Amino acid sequence: MQAPDDHTLTDAGLAPLGHGKVLLIACGALAREILDLKSKNGWSHLDLACLPAILHNTPEKITAAVEAAVEKHRPAYERLFVVYADCGTGGLLEAACTRLGVAMVKGPHCYSFFEGNEAFAAKEEMTAFYLTDFLVRQFDAFVWKPLGLDRHPSLRDMYFGHYEKLVYQAQTDDPALTEKAKDCAARLGLAFERRFTGYGDLETALARA
Repeated sequence: MQAPDDHTLTDAGLAPLGHGKVLLIACGALAREILDLKSKNGWSHLDLACLPAILHNTPEKITAAVEAAVEKHRPAYERLFVVYADCGTGGLLEAACTRLGVAMVKGPHCYSFFEGNEAFAAKEEMTAFYLTDFLVRQFDAFVWKPLGLDRHPSLRDMYFGHYEKLVYQAQTDDPALTEKAKDCAARLGLAFERRFTGYGDLETALARA
């Protein structure tokens, strides 16, 4: 299996149709977390196919990519589970999963299910910009460069002027990642807050899968 940060389709352990065998069709940004949960919980019945994490920069393409993955892998598995939340698809992904007869993670996006959907909804933090472990690691590739801030730093106020703080939702206790998240906040001119969320509702969803 390729490294979790690779932005290509990856498959782990495709197997013949068998009792209890489940394929997780997941966002590549969640690969490390899913593999850690599989290992920690002994979920050997769960296989993993990751779609490119960079799809989040074009959420209108996520639904079609998931549909294609479902059709590709369905014959080899007893059951499929989609490890995406709505992720900017405007309900289209949920509608497609319903039509295809596959379940998916509940919530508007990963920031919500990492914190816990109920807890996240209760906060109503309209001026917070969120990063997960993955996005801290990939800040330049997924935020800084795609927004053109590496070439035009003056665009920072246009993109982030309405934000007040950067919230780092930490899945792991990694001092190096925390320091990098602080640097991300400083580069964006935002106050910094770290919250250890662990895996939140993601672990619960995978346990049900």
